[in-house]
Amino acid sequence: MSTPTSCATLHAEGPVSVVTLNRPERLNAIGGALLPDLHRALVAAHDDPATRVIVLTGAGRAFCAGDDLKEFDAQAATPQSVADTCSAIQGITRDIMFGPKLVIGAVHGYAVGGGLEWLLNCDLVVAADDLVAFFPEMQLGHFVTGGVTHLLPQAVGHQRAMELFVLGERQDAQALHRLGLVNRVVPRAGLLPAAMAMAGQVAERSAFATSRLKRVLTTGQGPQLSGALEQERQAAMACFSSQDTAERIAARGLGRA
Repeated sequence: MSTPTSCATLHAEGPVSVVTLNRPERLNAIGGALLPDLHRALVAAHDDPATRVIVLTGAGRAFCAGDDLKEFDAQAATPQSVADTCSAIQGITRDIMFGPKLVIGAVHGYAVGGGLEWLLNCDLVVAADDLVAFFPEMQLGHFVTGGVTHLLPQAVGHQRAMELFVLGERQDAQALHRLGLVNRVVPRAGLLPAAMAMAGQVAERSAFATSRLKRVLTTGQGPQLSGALEQERQAAMACFSSQDTAERIAARGLGRA
């Protein structure tokens, strides 16, 4: 499922569907074209009866460099464009977490902002040893999404989550592994083979049982996770419309003053 201009591609290798973010010239930054393409690819992979597991990865030098700040003006132009952008970003989290198939992240280069959020949404994660991940939102005046205000404190505790969110310090693959946020760290050249090998193991398990396990684990977080997604959406919309955010983006030579 790909076209010459698709910002997310889908191809099958036996029981594994590989979904690839495909804006390498922008380090797979989250722009208006990427979100609907990625949504379509993930939905198609979940709906494919031959697919047992999904591998989510990125083309080029990065997994995902976060929000495309060059598109800030368009994203923040009107209340409707702000709402559409925030809902579309949260929609990818729903595609990853609430679909029936397990999603394995194969993550390298940069996983920044929304890219780190999508990493945290995956069921299993194989990280390349060149991975650098951090949250820049508090510095930019943006807000985190992807349900991570619920997921990250559960994983690492309140104070460590606040440190990662507020200070936004860069974390390498080994640091993420120590925090329990990735399952394996492998050399960059072996990333996709390692993710495909893990996917092969998952594909050998009962699809009936694993889909229900995923459903129990995600819906078991039910009201808390759903509430976090909605509160994040509202906070993100407010931040997109904030003059402080516009000034911080403009200070980087992007967006309006």
